[in-house]
Amino acid sequence: MTTLRIATWNIEWFDALFDRHDRLIQDHSWSKRHDVTRRQQGDAIARVLEAVDPDLMLVVEGPNEGRKRSATHALEGFAQEFGLRQRKALLGFPSPTRQELVYLYDPDRVALMHDPRGVRVTAEDWAERRERANPAPPFDALADPDRRLHHAPRFDGVFPLDVDGDGETDLHVFSKPPNEAAAEDLTTGARFRLIGVHAKSKAAFGAESEEDERRIAAINRRKQLAQCEWIRQRVEDHLTTGEDVIVLGDFNDGPGQDHYEKAFGRSGVEVVMGDPGDPATLLRNPYTRVRFSRPYGWRPSTARFYNRDQRGYVNALLDFIMLSPRLADRTRPQWRIWHPFDDAECFADEKLKRALLTASDHFPVSVDLRLG
Repeated sequence: MTTLRIATWNIEWFDALFDRHDRLIQDHSWSKRHDVTRRQQGDAIARVLEAVDPDLMLVVEGPNEGRKRSATHALEGFAQEFGLRQRKALLGFPSPTRQELVYLYDPDRVALMHDPRGVRVTAEDWAERRERANPAPPFDALADPDRRLHHAPRFDGVFPLDVDGDGETDLHVFSKPPNEAAAEDLTTGARFRLIGVHAKSKAAFGAESEEDERRIAAINRRKQLAQCEWIRQRVEDHLTTGEDVIVLGDFNDGPGQDHYEKAFGRSGVEVVMGDPGDPATLLRNPYTRVRFSRPYGWRPSTARFYNRDQRGYVNALLDFIMLSPRLADRTRPQWRIWHPFDDAECFADEKLKRALLTASDHFPVSVDLRLG
């Protein structure tokens, strides 16, 4: 039986470790992480990657892609510097935020290709459809007639959806378009789809008052839910055609995260996972089931942030790997959160524990799939 390890990791301020020529900066100047030098962060990232040892990892907040920058060159150079077997990188649609979604993988084990589905729909396309028909027809009517129809549009366009129920359709976009890829395990020939995600943050950045904070947070929640609905529609495309799919990344959300969830009914993660009443289409992830009625007890977490007001750390479950039902049923998946205090092996390994705390404010999440 062959095991394939897939992982996701949000590496905070990874881009700040590279110069304008995508070369790794290994000096003793400060990184953008508090009280951590660039050399310390770079070494810590490499140590964690060696410990996790994934065959394929989604790097969230990867180095920048631009007219004079290359996220893939930066990551492949990083892998070469530290002798990592994950020496190939794959970018999807670039982001304007200097935070890219990039797969880092071992080309001897996995074949990977950026393979977006659906038709790119622009705001102009939608306006034209509304002028010709009211209400506007569904997106599959916009599909290329020479290709299979897709319910969801491509992730680099717009997605019309009325989230707040006011009867007005809003156009939603991704600032970090999900990275859709076709993958093949070269050892077994198993094929599957990947959707790498960095969903909209709910944080009310720029708020000047409590009222302003509530307003911005509600707006961001609506944007995030629209993005998650968009991803869910793409998942259903894959399930309908019988494809195995893995959705992974930083969702900036999770069940029971905040009181806005009660107002909107579900968290963004639950939207992506699907209807619990329909197990045949419900994505699998064990950590979403660990919920307690009391505020005490163990809860899984994938990120650790410092709260200046309380002068302490806050843990949050934000990063997930979700498997389609058929894939989960036949591969006996084993999930793991590489948390330096919650995972016994990480806690016992002092060097790894220090590296995890130094490298990022998020910790890797992995799943082992038994293929054969």
